Amino acid sequence: MGDAPNGPTLIGSVQRAFRLLEAMSAHDNGAPAKQLARETELPLATTYHLLRTLVHDGYVRKLDDGGFVLGDRLGTLRTSSGRAQTLLSRVRPALAALRDELSSAAYLTFYEDGEIRVAEIVDGPRAPRVDLWVGFEDAGHATALGKAVLREMDEEARREYLSRHHLADLTPRTITDPPELLRRLDTSPLAPAVTDMEEYALGTVCVAVPVYSGGTLGSLGVSLRADRRGRLEDVTALLLPTADRVTRSLSLTI
Repeated sequence: MGDAPNGPTLIGSVQRAFRLLEAMSAHDNGAPAKQLARETELPLATTYHLLRTLVHDGYVRKLDDGGFVLGDRLGTLRTSSGRAQTLLSRVRPALAALRDELSSAAYLTFYEDGEIRVAEIVDGPRAPRVDLWVGFEDAGHATALGKAVLREMDEEARREYLSRHHLADLTPRTITDPPELLRRLDTSPLAPAVTDMEEYALGTVCVAVPVYSGGTLGSLGVSLRADRRGRLEDVTALLLPTADRVTRSLSLTI
């Protein structure tokens, strides 16, 4: 057997599907399968097979006259995913500046569909991210990022969140008692910032502050080695104005 060619491994069927979509995009009123096969130089049988799959998944729509046009699902991808990427592109420079200033990985989360989810992480060789060995959806109580979100919720929203999430014991320092967790949130000495003092991962401390994207609550934070915990007040002083800039950027109309 000869040597494998240099370069990435490419999936031919994916490439062929995209060629079909590109050809289809040039025909606002639709194009029949035979025409698309001719324009993409694909075998007609392959064209029909790919079109059936794309129609089934909503990326292509078959017209009554037999022609094919781009489907509604592509438009959804452009609007929802594209909008999210545009928003994140606005705030990445601020996260990168935090990373470079503090030599710490920077994180952005949002509370969406009842869960706290990581939207962006900006790290580097000198600022490695925390190993997310437990997803934020199961560790909001043990992370500064999650606790910053919980602290901003009203009492009813907190109760609802805690009723759906088991406070898992991730390290010997994790707070697993809901009343104690809420008490500490309400008495954080760095408020509105909150900390994670090796509650998610031993050897790592974190500090986070709230941010908003329109009406969506989120948090901005950084992770530090535990031996840098003495810098938390200085870190908070840098996080707060950065969070204000992030909120303003996320709230601008696209």
